[in-house]
Amino acid sequence: MADYKLPAPSIFRSLTTDQRLEIITHLFEESPALEQQIVDQFDTELSYSDFIEGTRKRLLALAVDARSSESKKRSLLEILAAHPRLGARKITSDHSVAEQRSLQGESEALASLNHEYEAKFPGLRYVVFVNGRSREMIMENMRARIARGDYELEKEEAANAMCDIATDRARKLGASV
Repeated sequence: MADYKLPAPSIFRSLTTDQRLEIITHLFEESPALEQQIVDQFDTELSYSDFIEGTRKRLLALAVDARSSESKKRSLLEILAAHPRLGARKITSDHSVAEQRSLQGESEALASLNHEYEAKFPGLRYVVFVNGRSREMIMENMRARIARGDYELEKEEAANAMCDIATDRARKLGASV
């Protein structure tokens, strides 16, 4: 992660599929379902900001389509599940490990909230742009979202959070966004 730098957007169209998938993984986590949705955007977008906002539009449209299509719902839930649970003991993404540093330590309460969230919103994973916020702040947000109980809004919140995280990652990986 530390050595990886995003290639210049000026070469988007000439990137191989593997290079495109590597960028997607760095920005959004590894997700074959997401890759399938956005890998073609490299042919039309002119910046990382455009790429991430195009992805946001696709994810929000998928969230709406998921209301009436079981296959689109499965795809969306698979994409959202690519992000590790907050406070999880084993996180394979170096980016997520660094982002969740403020959540490290005793995580029983966070694990309990993850379980409560996933029981309230079957198939969803709580996704939020941590951005250095404390465990207490994140848990307060999680409790508020559980209490709100709006499944459709949760899909949108998670999609937006994924793109906010991607924007932050793009900056950290050398892109101007």
